[in-house]
Amino acid sequence: MNISVKLGLWFFICIFIIETCSMIFLHRNIVQSLVSDELDSLLARGNSHRDVLEISLDKATLHHIGLMESQTDTEVVITNKFGKVIESSNPIDHDMEAILKLKVDDIPRKGLILQSDWQKKKYISTVSPYEGGNESKGYVYMFKSKDQIQHLILQLNSHFLFASLLILFFLFITIFFLSRALTKPLISMKEATSRLSSGDFSVTLPVSSKDELSELAHSIQTLANDLNYLKKERNEFLASISHELQTPLTYIKGYADIGKRNSIDETERLQYLHIIHEEADHVSNLLKELFDLAKMDQNTFTITKEKINLCSFLQSICRRILPVFTSKGIQLSYHCQKDLIAEIDPVRFEQVLFNLLDNALKYSNEQTITEIKAIQEKKNIIITIKDQGIGIPSDDLPYIFDRLFRVDKSRSRLTGGFGLGLSIVKEIVEAHDGEIFVESQIGKGTCFKILLKEP
Repeated sequence: MNISVKLGLWFFICIFIIETCSMIFLHRNIVQSLVSDELDSLLARGNSHRDVLEISLDKATLHHIGLMESQTDTEVVITNKFGKVIESSNPIDHDMEAILKLKVDDIPRKGLILQSDWQKKKYISTVSPYEGGNESKGYVYMFKSKDQIQHLILQLNSHFLFASLLILFFLFITIFFLSRALTKPLISMKEATSRLSSGDFSVTLPVSSKDELSELAHSIQTLANDLNYLKKERNEFLASISHELQTPLTYIKGYADIGKRNSIDETERLQYLHIIHEEADHVSNLLKELFDLAKMDQNTFTITKEKINLCSFLQSICRRILPVFTSKGIQLSYHCQKDLIAEIDPVRFEQVLFNLLDNALKYSNEQTITEIKAIQEKKNIIITIKDQGIGIPSDDLPYIFDRLFRVDKSRSRLTGGFGLGLSIVKEIVEAHDGEIFVESQIGKGTCFKILLKEP
C-alpha cells in the first residue's frame, strides 16, 4: 500500500469518525428540539382552549372546540373536575383513556406535559386546567399521535442521509486531491533519494513554498548538490593523485631500466640511482601528506594543545629556516609582540608555519623580504607571513586551500609541490579553532593571516 492510499485512508477514517459523531449529536439535538417544540405547541394550544372556555363555558363553545380539533392533526378531550368527558374531538381509544385516568391534582396554571415518550407510547399529551363560572372546573387534554412526529423525523432523517452522502462524496474528492497534493512532493523526494543511493546525484527538486515539505526538499537538494560536488572532487582528486604518482614512478622505472644496463659506467649509474632516490622521496612525501589528510577526514588527526610562549616558538622556527632563505638571497624578517601566550599544538603548528614559509621561499625571488609577524588584537592573536613573491591571481585565490590545486602548474615538478600543503594548513588551523586568510597581488607578493583565539 503506497503512502497516498495510506494517507487518504487515514484522513478518511478520522474525518468520517468526526462527521459521524457530529451528525449523531446534531440529529439527536434536532429531534429533541422538534419533540420539545411539538409539546410546547400542544400545551399552548390546550392553554388557548382553556382561555376560551373560561370566557364562555357552554355547549356551543365545547362543540366548537371539538369540531375545530377534529379537522387538525391533534385531538382534544375536555373533562369536568371529576374526570367525566364532556367533549371530545374524536372517539376515545384505549391509549387516550389510560392517559385520562392519570391523577392530575395540583396542576399549575400554565399546564402540564403528561406524556412525552413519542417512541414507546402512541400519543404525546398535555393537560391544562380551566375554571368556569358557578365554580365549574375541569381539564383540557390535548393529544398528538406519534405517527405524525415520526413522519417529521423520517423526513429529517432523509435530509440528514442526503447531507451525509453529499459530505462523503465531497470528502472523497477532497481527500483524493489532498493526498495527491501532499504525497506528490514526498514521492518526488523518494525517487530523488533512490537516485542518490544509486549514485546519480544530478537530481532537481522544486521548492515552491516555505512549509516543512519544502524545507525537506531543500535539504535533499542541498545534499544532492554536495554529493555531486564531492563526487566531482573525488574524481578530480583521484585523477590528480594518479598523475602525481605516475610521473615519479615513470622516472623510477625508466632510470632503473637504464641503471641495469652493463654498458653504462658507475658514474652514470650513481647519477641514475640519485634520481631514483629523489623520485622515491617525492612519492614518500606525497603519500605522507595524503595520509595526514586521510586522518583529518576520519577525525583521527590528534591535536594536543599546550600554552607556549609564541615569541620563543616563532624565533626557534626562524632560526632553523633562516639558512635556507639566506642561501637564496631572501631576507627573513621577524617581529613578535612581547609576552604573547598561545594555546597550540607545537608540533602541528610548526608544520603550518614551515609549509607557509616554504611557499614563500619557492615563489619569491632574490633580494626580497619575507616577514613573520605576531601581534595581539583585542582577544585574538594574529600571525602574519608576508612575502614579496610573484603573487597569486585573484581568480585562483578562492581555491588555493582546495586539495591538489596549484596556481602555477608548470612549476610543480621544479618546486616539488603537490597542491596538498595549504589544505593541510587550513585543516590544522581550524582544528585549533582558528581561521586563516590570504591576500595577494600579482608581482607584489602574498600575505597569509592566521587568527587564533587568546587562551
